Amino acid sequence: MIPAQFEAKQAEKKWYDYWMEHKYFHSTPDHRTPYTIVIPPPNVTGVLHMGHMLNNTIQDVLIRRARLKGFNACWVPGTDHASIATEAKVVAKLKSEGINKSDLTREEFLKHAFDWTEKYGGTILEQLKQLGCSCDWDRTKFTMDDDMSASVIKSFVDLYNKGLIYRGYRMVNWDPEAKTTLSDEEVIYEERQGKLYHLKYQIEGSEEFVTIATTRPETILGDTAICIHPEDERYFHLKGKKAIVPICNRVIPIIFDEYVDMEFGTGCLKVTPAHDVNDKTLGDKHGLEIIDIFNEDATLNSFGLHYEGQDRFEVRNAIEKELESIGALSKVENHVNNVGTSERTKAVIEPRLSDQWFLKMDELVKPAIKAVLESDEIKLHPSRFNNTYAHWLNNIRDWNISRQLWWGQQIPAYYYGDGKEDFVVAENIEDALVLAKEKTSNANLKAVDLRQDPDALDTWFSSWLWPISVFGGMMDPDNKEFKYYYPTNDLVTGPDILFFWVARMIIAGYEYTGEKPFSNVYLTGLVRDKQGRKMSKSLGNSPEPLGLIEKFGADGVRVGLLLSSSAGNDILFDEELCNQGKGFANKIWNAFRLIKGWEVADITQPTSSKAAIEWYEAKLQKVLVEIEDNFEKYRISDALMAIYKLVWDDFCSWFLEIIKPGYQQPIDRTTFNKAIEMLEANLKLLHPFMPFLTEEIWQYIAKRTPEEALIIASWPEIKPFDEKIIADFDFATEVISGIRTIRKDKNIAFKEAIELKVMNNEKASTHFDSIIMKLGNIVDLTYVIEKVNGALSYRVKSNEYFIPVGGNVDLDAEIAKLNEELNYIKGFLRSVQGKLANEKFVNGAPEQVIANERKKEADALAKIATLEQSLASLQ
Repeated sequence: MIPAQFEAKQAEKKWYDYWMEHKYFHSTPDHRTPYTIVIPPPNVTGVLHMGHMLNNTIQDVLIRRARLKGFNACWVPGTDHASIATEAKVVAKLKSEGINKSDLTREEFLKHAFDWTEKYGGTILEQLKQLGCSCDWDRTKFTMDDDMSASVIKSFVDLYNKGLIYRGYRMVNWDPEAKTTLSDEEVIYEERQGKLYHLKYQIEGSEEFVTIATTRPETILGDTAICIHPEDERYFHLKGKKAIVPICNRVIPIIFDEYVDMEFGTGCLKVTPAHDVNDKTLGDKHGLEIIDIFNEDATLNSFGLHYEGQDRFEVRNAIEKELESIGALSKVENHVNNVGTSERTKAVIEPRLSDQWFLKMDELVKPAIKAVLESDEIKLHPSRFNNTYAHWLNNIRDWNISRQLWWGQQIPAYYYGDGKEDFVVAENIEDALVLAKEKTSNANLKAVDLRQDPDALDTWFSSWLWPISVFGGMMDPDNKEFKYYYPTNDLVTGPDILFFWVARMIIAGYEYTGEKPFSNVYLTGLVRDKQGRKMSKSLGNSPEPLGLIEKFGADGVRVGLLLSSSAGNDILFDEELCNQGKGFANKIWNAFRLIKGWEVADITQPTSSKAAIEWYEAKLQKVLVEIEDNFEKYRISDALMAIYKLVWDDFCSWFLEIIKPGYQQPIDRTTFNKAIEMLEANLKLLHPFMPFLTEEIWQYIAKRTPEEALIIASWPEIKPFDEKIIADFDFATEVISGIRTIRKDKNIAFKEAIELKVMNNEKASTHFDSIIMKLGNIVDLTYVIEKVNGALSYRVKSNEYFIPVGGNVDLDAEIAKLNEELNYIKGFLRSVQGKLANEKFVNGAPEQVIANERKKEADALAKIATLEQSLASLQ
């Protein structure tokens, strides 16, 4: 027995288990054309949020449709080790247990990290199953799997041997909370309210002072020069002089360089080479001393004097007071400036000099620029992101790929001496030992004499290989799976990682395979609340995704998300959209129950049902063409809306109403079979969007073998259709709407049969007259050549329709009512035409106001003509 309502929770578990049991999601190479998607691997620390819901729903729509279209569909899932975020969580967990990371060996720490990952790492993938994601779970990858790590190490060694990776002492972005460097792209700049401190530096051997403005007074302890523009006449007399740094009383040179802007501030610049990238450039040019005043956690070191061990921000407040007490603080002003913060930890970034590993990008990036911006080999959807892509790649800098972490792939550089160049790079210690012996000519070197670089590689250096490494393409580029599935087809991700991940995967694809990694990139928008605010836990405006699924069903949530989503545009999410999705599911379920509830008999097919089937088959084909076009253009939301309208308006509201048998009457078998056929076609179109509901109905319609499951059925085939049938039906629906309006306005009950007289000035088709008669309860439809008196009338285009009133309507009252309305509209028209005849008004009013008045005039004239026609037919 079919339940009265669609029971989403029960259906979701039943059919997901069924799909898994029969391995519908699993893919192996065969004779079919592959369709491949690799999941943007969520952080192993992560749980499902609204962005994941949107992103993975779109991927599932694409993969399920590809499966229905006969492709060998393969969706590879997995997670990213997220070095900074995960290490921070493991360190915090250990600390809560009284264990410091510094007390552990690397191996001991990694054991804790892997234990933590094993316990919590699969959470988000399990949650994706509840959404209905049809990933090939047998292929699940983790960026720290042995084969994945081996791919990363092989990549590093290859790039080093090509001369593209080097070690350099550079100014880097330092995250003092994570205690690691970050790439430029991982630094988020925020406007913050701060202060501008005007400090007085005494000129050595005199009573003179120069004033310098800074936002960071604590860094004066690392000052090694004052810089002035060589053409600044105000300070010519200071050439060759020195100044004294307040508090630490260090004597520093006054140097002259055109780098200084004479017009900015006092024209004097303090130079702290260890803590500013531009100051470092000046320091190198003028041979200045470099004094680093910070520890790795941004507390002050011994150069901080009596502030040693204190946090930088505590020192800032304290040093302000000390400077004031010694008369070295001229004034303090409020000042807004951009502050760099860590994308992961939110800590304020410190510029820091450090030995790091870098990847040269200037040549590597060229094929990636060409693929997207010149050859169109890879398409971004929407294409407006090409500008962002171009800006990033045309201004790219060398990539800092080393991180001061243990969680991640350890850099395969092995040191055999104390010098900066005393190292070799190899995939393992055995190969490293061979290279070290060759380099040193020391045959007595042993593995224990080598020490591996302690740093780990940037997480993005791992994930940029994702489409290649998940199929083993780095370690064995000739393997069957890699040659079959690569390049992949579509990538669905957020524009916030267009550079971090998408561009880098394109770079890696061309570098290692000579091919693109994918053909299309669908860039989703951010999910925001209905007020346009970014969703966050702190604002309390981010719903719990699994709670939404519990409340509205997975299908309802999927539809709700996609109805509000278009590529690249932010989604203004409202729970009501999920409720709309749930309502849509109920509408389909009730339509199915209605059909299955009819008694079927071997009787003659009504003309109206035959006509309805001809129309719906044509309409289905027309919408199918529209759907295919939307998918081709990656308008996933538009594709869903086209199906939504087809099912809700055309199938449920028109088709089923036309073919519905009379009360307690059976339906003919031909029409019933066609109704089931049309329903099944609808289910195929809906399946990528609403997989659980559609499989449930599909399996209820008939007993199916596993080979006949909807998930592996065939997508409807596009066939020729007659546009005229669709146009004629649309005309007929307007006629029916007119009849219904008159019935409603004149209180003529539907059960009361009426006559309809037609002046067919349009020469409209009579093909759907049987439908007009059924849905209008018309007892007699005849065509006339002149107006019918004593009848209610209305128009559809130039066709005139007359309903003789008989004893159903008070003719005198109807004429009085029409005259009253006609007089009102004529009065309104005189008012509008009076305005338009006023030259002053026409010349002075905005163009839009004039346009509105002219529209009012046209509408009033049309209404008057209709009323006069109705009066004429009644008199």
